[in-house]
Amino acid sequence: MNKTELVEKIAAGAGLSKVDSKKALEATIAAIKDALVAGDKVALVGFGTFSVSERPAREGINPATKQKISIAAKKVAKFKPGAELADAI
Repeated sequence: MNKTELVEKIAAGAGLSKVDSKKALEATIAAIKDALVAGDKVALVGFGTFSVSERPAREGINPATKQKISIAAKKVAKFKPGAELADAI
């Protein structure tokens, strides 16, 4: 399912227009993104939790040259499904 199909499902399920559904989806995504950038956790009961995790710096291997390279530390977004979502799947 892509974003357009999701907007159509939201519009049908909530009885909203596609324009309003798209605005609501974009506002939701922006709110989650802003919270993660700020280092907060977003918990949606029954669905799951979005959080930020830090990966430490590590050493890797360039597959083309087989030389060792250093991979910098970075932050990554994580999603842990909630119990209801895990049971439904």
